[in-house]
Amino acid sequence: MAEIRLDGRVAIITGAGAGLGRSHALELARRGALVVVNDLGTSLDGSGNNMSAADAVVAEITKAGGKAAANYDSVSTMKGAESIVKTALDAFGKIDIVINNAGIVRDKTFYKMSEDEWDTVMNVHMKGTFNVTRAAWPLMKDNNYGRVIFTSSGVGLYGNFGQANYATAKMGMIGFMNVLRIEGAKHNILVNSIAPNAASRMTQPLFPPNILEKLKPEFISPLVAYLVSDQCRESGMIFNCMMGWFSRTAIMCSDGVVLGDGKREITAEEIMENWDRITSLDGAKPQNTIANTFAYPAPVMK
Repeated sequence: MAEIRLDGRVAIITGAGAGLGRSHALELARRGALVVVNDLGTSLDGSGNNMSAADAVVAEITKAGGKAAANYDSVSTMKGAESIVKTALDAFGKIDIVINNAGIVRDKTFYKMSEDEWDTVMNVHMKGTFNVTRAAWPLMKDNNYGRVIFTSSGVGLYGNFGQANYATAKMGMIGFMNVLRIEGAKHNILVNSIAPNAASRMTQPLFPPNILEKLKPEFISPLVAYLVSDQCRESGMIFNCMMGWFSRTAIMCSDGVVLGDGKREITAEEIMENWDRITSLDGAKPQNTIANTFAYPAPVMK
């Protein structure tokens, strides 16, 4: 089996001071990447600031013989994102890889959620992903090379009680990815999303110790290493990953049913009568364009 190497590739990893981000940073550096370790050093809810988290990961990489640079800016502002990119350029001269990993939680039931709790989470997850990717995009475009990873979540794909802000941001990344897949294709920029479950500050309260010890972040990073490598040619995909299990999630569309002939009126009663056929996922297939979802040769109802 050919070894996957990232020699000379420059990677920005946000939120890389602990958990998944740290694991990604160590894995990519081990494979030869030059890594910008970005971490604001905040608490789980986004408060505070501590440079030691990023510095510690840089020290780990350096001790192992790799090369890394620390950055302490927030992804939630474009100014911060531009500073992260500048760190990469100053230290290594280019950008090849962006792994958007930074995140916080402000969990609350929707009825009790404040505007600030909504905005703060959206600013880090969704806007932060936009900011860093946008700041790096022109450089990758000019180099005709880029690998971008979005860190989505099963919470976004399927929902979870008390996390409306987090879920919305995580699902928003999927729409963002779908557009960048199209816009990046001609510039050799590939964009994929992972929906991981790993032991971290976010998940520690949710699982017992015997499960947490199996949810190692190190089990997620090999997928990320492949997705940012030259060997990967896929773009616009969503991957579930946890405890060594990997699978793909996709937006699906079934054949559905055509009502009417394009001229006569369609009634709500017809919708009700055909509800089982409309909602059935029998024969559903992944789709990657809006046009394809309307292209099925379904029979016309008389």
